[in-house]
Amino acid sequence: METGLLLQYLIVALAVLASAWVVLKKQFPGTVRKARGALALGLLRSGRPGWRQSLGRRIAPPASGGGGACGGCDSCGPTPPKAH
Repeated sequence: METGLLLQYLIVALAVLASAWVVLKKQFPGTVRKARGALALGLLRSGRPGWRQSLGRRIAPPASGGGGACGGCDSCGPTPPKAH
């Protein structure tokens, strides 16, 4: 296989993965948050090398302060008043 064709396939694969990640975050924020939490917990176990623990801290979802029902993106601010 030519190097140029392989490079093209890699670029297309990265674009597809990035697109799928954006769709997952927009459509299923609770599922993405749970998956990130589960992956981070596996990396943060005691006895793991330091680089794995630092990676786990970076992957871990941010703490939600609100305790909202959706478990989503924490961007649910107050709703603006309706115009009559």
